[in-house]
Amino acid sequence: MKEEIISIETVVSKMLIEKNLTISTAESCTGGLVSATLINYPGISSVFIEGCVTYSNESKINRLGVNPNTLKIHGAVSEETAREMAEGIAKNFDTNVAISTTGIAGPDGGTIDKPVGLVYIGIYINGKTTVNKYILKGNREDIRLRATKKAINDLRLRLLEL
Repeated sequence: MKEEIISIETVVSKMLIEKNLTISTAESCTGGLVSATLINYPGISSVFIEGCVTYSNESKINRLGVNPNTLKIHGAVSEETAREMAEGIAKNFDTNVAISTTGIAGPDGGTIDKPVGLVYIGIYINGKTTVNKYILKGNREDIRLRATKKAINDLRLRLLEL
């Protein structure tokens, strides 16, 4: 008997629907891939409220309420910004759950302190936010795809705690 392979986004989408948890996303380096991956699941519209690609600092400030001082002091690619992005999108769209992504996908833009492949993923669930830091390898497309999978898996792990 052949075993059926179930995608991680299917698992996460089912969990969100079963727990009746609404979700929004605030993406920078993934450019909408997290939203696109989640909405592959039929029926996700019952809980998926909004997805924003907030690539510029201005967009992070205006759409998500990221503090300009956070961006000035820590930069767009930081734990602090990822936290404020997740909390901001959840607050603005009144969702139980939010995912944020910010990072350097390359091929340029990296520094010694913040190399290409550095990604922060924020997960907000019912008032509690966690941020994970990753250094991902590969070209721009690889980094964006890997960051998307990491974000969805980070959410899965947090949902298992509920």
